[in-house]
Amino acid sequence: MTTQTPKANPNDSAHRVAIARAVHQLLDEPRVLDDPLSLSLLGSELSKAVSTDPFAYNDSSARSMRAGIVARSLLSENTLNAAVARGVSQVVSLGAGLDTYALRYGASLPQVNLYEVDQPEMLNLKQDRVVQAGLTIPARVQFVAADLTRQNWLEALAGSGFDCTQPVAISWMGVSPYLTPEQVCNVLASVAGLAPGAVIVFDYRVATNLLNPIEQSIVAVSEQIFAAMGEPWLSQFHPETLVEELHGMGFAQIDNNDAADLNQRYFHRRKDGLQIAGSGFNYIVALR
Repeated sequence: MTTQTPKANPNDSAHRVAIARAVHQLLDEPRVLDDPLSLSLLGSELSKAVSTDPFAYNDSSARSMRAGIVARSLLSENTLNAAVARGVSQVVSLGAGLDTYALRYGASLPQVNLYEVDQPEMLNLKQDRVVQAGLTIPARVQFVAADLTRQNWLEALAGSGFDCTQPVAISWMGVSPYLTPEQVCNVLASVAGLAPGAVIVFDYRVATNLLNPIEQSIVAVSEQIFAAMGEPWLSQFHPETLVEELHGMGFAQIDNNDAADLNQRYFHRRKDGLQIAGSGFNYIVALR
């Protein structure tokens, strides 16, 4: 725990994701993702701004981004919960940011060890926000500091009691675009080397040349925005090629979902029209 709260940037990707999850609680009907803690983890000032005027975060691009975040969160949580239901007792949020899964589910999963892995500054900020919000960190939740671009994250986990010989369910959402293709494949290969029954759910950018011209223009603008934030996008993949690589690594079952799949699954025939626009990201569940 830090004695001084790190300075937060409300425009960074972690806060943008948390804002989207919070706004979903405030504006979207019906709500498909219940995340009552997302607003609390924004900090008092930003939380007040979002709750006072959630419509400030509701233009067309924000709604599409929100739909993508809600859908990937649902896919992730459903995958993790299914793994726990079949007996997996280790859950890892890799690049956890301000995600609230461990905080919401930890107390009801006393037999499961939950690990949140992220850079130390983000973990310190998150723990400070939890304290400020008067929330309790479940007993079996551990925060593990690791930079995926510089450190062996499995070694860091092992130092916190993680057992590489036992199955694990890993959520890795919103991280791969900020890593190089080699770094992404290194993470996936590490998961492929874990015990049979291990599962990872993650998202990735679809190769720009596969998108239509309008989608390519939207992606170009998004790339500029995130680069200006200091979080440049570094990787993109051809879906068929990535699936082949995953099979070659040793994953036995691979479920690749595009935006249309998730729109159909989570947002079918909504009155408010909430859905993911464009085909810039895909979402994979890969079982070892």
